[in-house]
Amino acid sequence: MQINQRTLKQSYTFKGKGLHTGLQVTMIVTPAEANHGIKFMRTDIEGMPVMDAVSDYVTSTARGTTIEHGAMKISTIEHILSSLQGLGIDNALIKLDAPEAPILDGSAKPYVDAFLADGFEEQDAERIYFEVTEKIHYRDPKTGAEITILPDDNYSVDLMIDFNSKVLGHQYARFNSDSDYATEIAPCRTFVFFHEIEPLFRNNLIKGGDLNNAIVIVENPVPQEELDHLAELFHTNKLEREPAGYLNHLELRFTNECARHKLLDVIGDFALIGFPLKGKIIANKSGHQINTHVAKMIRKMAKDRFSKPVIPQYDPNAEPVVDINGIKKLLPHRPPFLMVDRIIEMTPDTVVGVKTIGVNEGFFAGHFPEEPVMPGVLMIEAMAQVGGILVLSELDEPEKYSTYFAKIDGVKFKRKVVPGDVLVIKLTLTAPLRRSIVCMRGEAFVGNTLVCEGDMVAQVIKNK
Repeated sequence: MQINQRTLKQSYTFKGKGLHTGLQVTMIVTPAEANHGIKFMRTDIEGMPVMDAVSDYVTSTARGTTIEHGAMKISTIEHILSSLQGLGIDNALIKLDAPEAPILDGSAKPYVDAFLADGFEEQDAERIYFEVTEKIHYRDPKTGAEITILPDDNYSVDLMIDFNSKVLGHQYARFNSDSDYATEIAPCRTFVFFHEIEPLFRNNLIKGGDLNNAIVIVENPVPQEELDHLAELFHTNKLEREPAGYLNHLELRFTNECARHKLLDVIGDFALIGFPLKGKIIANKSGHQINTHVAKMIRKMAKDRFSKPVIPQYDPNAEPVVDINGIKKLLPHRPPFLMVDRIIEMTPDTVVGVKTIGVNEGFFAGHFPEEPVMPGVLMIEAMAQVGGILVLSELDEPEKYSTYFAKIDGVKFKRKVVPGDVLVIKLTLTAPLRRSIVCMRGEAFVGNTLVCEGDMVAQVIKNK
């Protein structure tokens, strides 16, 4: 049975402190169109850049998950992602005016309560799952943490934690199709050991932490003066260690609340795959580092499985968007090094150009006389020139600027390009022009065949 994507019915605003930065943040979670996915926006940065919530951009997993791309960085994203994933929300835009999501009460409950109050909107697009078809396993040799994912028709998580703690012991938690995320997982708060608090403060972390958003575990009895010092640090009433080994500032919502919170984190971190899973996750001693590492493994599998490039179609009878004379006004290149004949499509984010490969091209004389093949480096140059047209067309005086390679990554050549071929070249911005740096993804096609692809970074420099 087809299951459609869904989004929120309206926008929701959450205000609070970032756990580690201590900054006040306003976060607005808004509906988004079908196939949008989950994205973050930084409204406090010029241009209000947007970033996909995907594991490609994970840069830190110290006491939370951080993603970063270009000038944009957002920390402690796991709780809001978990709430969306746990409720089956496929599409949403999360706007923040600071580099960290608010910690609120340390759980996903405030998000879930708000979202459930209005229900959801089903969209006219099918939900696409990543179905696990064979066993996936990873073990971190340093920590002993391990995650195994087995094929299954549904999504489930079995999780065990072991912190070598007399208080926690071995805790187990489960989430499956019979579970209610809103009541069984979302209310579970983050936790910290008493002996970790001072070092975290010294390392410039948990600036926004307080005793309203974390369970504190006290392994052994401690002098009352230490508890009084903690109470003073957090501006709270007198603290005591309960016989069960927890501070007395709050009551547990579940006997295994800590394990359930770790399960909440797994759901949030695995949302960074970019596709909902069908598979059985078995996690032992998991944390953000191993969660996001496995999410990256699966995301790579998903991209390999789902990657079908949108092939631009070239109609030789259609008028070009930019003809060769217009190209000469935008690019400083001239024959025999002008590698694009016409532009057939152009939007603010994409451009498609055409290069007709004739046997009289100068490079065929030596590459190779009996087997003429277009050099791969010239295919890359053709892609760069097409991308340069997109960038330079936005400038007031494009003739006064040139673009120069700064970096080339992930280039793959799929097929030879020979005389008679028509090279259709598509460039897509992967990050907006900022501080004269532009990032683009290039694809070149002959007919319906992808012949070359790669990621490029270029610098736009004013001519002397």
